[in-house]
Amino acid sequence: MSENHLSELAGDVVKRALAAGASDAECTISEGDEFSANVRMREIENLKEAGSRGAGLRILIGRKTGASYTSDLSREGIEHLVKSAIELADITTEDPHAGLPEPEELGALAGDLQLYSPDVEQLETALKIETARRAEEAALSADPRISNSEGASFDTHVGRHIFANSRGFAGDYRATYCSLSAIPVARDGDSMERDYWYTIARGFAQLEAPEVVGRTAAQRALRRLHAVKVDTQKVPVVFEPRTARTLLDNLFEAVHGMSIYRHESFLTGKLGEKVASENVTVADDGTMPGLFGTSPFDDEGVPSRRTMVIERGVLKNYLLNTYAARKLGMKTTGNAARGLTGNAGIGRGNFYMEKGVQTPEQIISRIPNGFYVTELMGFGVNIVTGDYSRGAAGLWIRNGELAFAVSEVTIAGNLKDMLLGMEAVGSDLEFRGSVAAPTLKIGEMTVGGK
Repeated sequence: MSENHLSELAGDVVKRALAAGASDAECTISEGDEFSANVRMREIENLKEAGSRGAGLRILIGRKTGASYTSDLSREGIEHLVKSAIELADITTEDPHAGLPEPEELGALAGDLQLYSPDVEQLETALKIETARRAEEAALSADPRISNSEGASFDTHVGRHIFANSRGFAGDYRATYCSLSAIPVARDGDSMERDYWYTIARGFAQLEAPEVVGRTAAQRALRRLHAVKVDTQKVPVVFEPRTARTLLDNLFEAVHGMSIYRHESFLTGKLGEKVASENVTVADDGTMPGLFGTSPFDDEGVPSRRTMVIERGVLKNYLLNTYAARKLGMKTTGNAARGLTGNAGIGRGNFYMEKGVQTPEQIISRIPNGFYVTELMGFGVNIVTGDYSRGAAGLWIRNGELAFAVSEVTIAGNLKDMLLGMEAVGSDLEFRGSVAAPTLKIGEMTVGGK
């Protein structure tokens, strides 16, 4: 189907819903093509290619909501889509907070947000396979101790998102990305460890070189060899960017509007209060060109924006869609997110902690005894209470240097104390996804070992 046809179809679905008895309606159409090439031990392991297209409809009859979706975009499929949504709305109960955004809240960012790169669509299959092969070869050749590989993969996505509602909004955008990853296995005597590295970008030209990806993955695997379990102790803990991002994931859950109105977050009722160290500034920004949480509008047709979540330690905003905002007596922050069906949830734009001034090396050099975390395992985080306990692996810091590998330990604390105890924020912020954080140092946590 042509681009214009899909945009017209979204508007037509909305009109059909209104004609069938809906008082309000919104239609989402998405289409996409995905490709994945996996290479293992220098051989092609598998190739996958898939395309998808579907439409979702949410309607309101007063304050009663119904939703349905279909992958059949024929006339009959659309008729069934509308009929199903109307029938579901008829049997649901009224919700006083349900409804579309107000007309004045709707809109889209203008200008090129650099979400689409034509070079991704033009990549030849042979080049995709060769790129994965080069990454794995660089890892396998990096050191004799790299004895095996769980493979390297090259993935691409090309998609389009269309949205229209009954309050006059219509918008669409295209997006692409490609990624490359490698997972080598290192062995030295009885010690065997794996690790990985990856690069991701909107366009092929912005990816790190496959040789860099492979060598970095190999170095990360090698430094984990001969890991030991340390004695249980309280020490400073440094999270490298890859693990620091998980703390941002936890924080996102804590400022998620639904967690707030359900009183399922340790940050409920804390707006305007100091909840973190002055070193901590966290923003959600869906307007940053070329990044992975960027879009011209959210999944309710509200323009994307920059929202300060924590500013110099003070909690400034929760992240809200229209429903959560009404439940809390606030305004949407443009964070509605949804698939093709159901009510909109809450998602993030580019959710990140602003960088500090110290390099990771400077942060580590000031620690006589501590733990540098490179991997986290398990899900021991309670957003209601803030209690935090996760399995961890990494490197021990001794006299300001990374001294030896550590594994099979836990790190424990409470997110409230961890945010307030954030003593240093690194200068190494970079986006490898929609959530990003630089190196972070927390003054004290319990490392549980022997």
